[in-house]
Amino acid sequence: MTTYQRADTKTLLRAARVAEQILLRYGLALVLIWIGGMKFTSYEAHGIMGLEVNSPFMRPLLAGLGVQGLANLLGVTEITTAILLIAGRFFPRLGLIGSSIAILMFLTTLSFLFTTPGWEPSLGGFPALSGAVGQFLIKDIVLLGAAVYTAKESLTSMATLN
Repeated sequence: MTTYQRADTKTLLRAARVAEQILLRYGLALVLIWIGGMKFTSYEAHGIMGLEVNSPFMRPLLAGLGVQGLANLLGVTEITTAILLIAGRFFPRLGLIGSSIAILMFLTTLSFLFTTPGWEPSLGGFPALSGAVGQFLIKDIVLLGAAVYTAKESLTSMATLN
């Protein structure tokens, strides 16, 4: 490998690291802002009610806050989490808090795969995901991975500041 090729490879690796940090942190924040904003609509509030009513974690909140009240709480939580993730680029402790909240949110939504009927019986049940529930929720595995990455990035930044 020539000196030029090594320098080019290093430049590409550096660019890839910056891109992954930007895409994971700000992409995750964008998703949370977008989905969180939708929670304030009746369409989204009623759309997620089927997931909440089957969840032992969410059912009590649904009973206490009502459909729109719980959706509003989730929307505020998601948007606040996004703001913390964005701030985390400059204030790692805030990023860690945002990442931790996101991790808990995605673990909660992934639990819906087991609490909500989501396996397609016409395809033999588990592991065939239904379009209505399973395919909607499975993406949260990738979002969970992004939240874990941003938590690690925040911890690394905090360690280098001390």
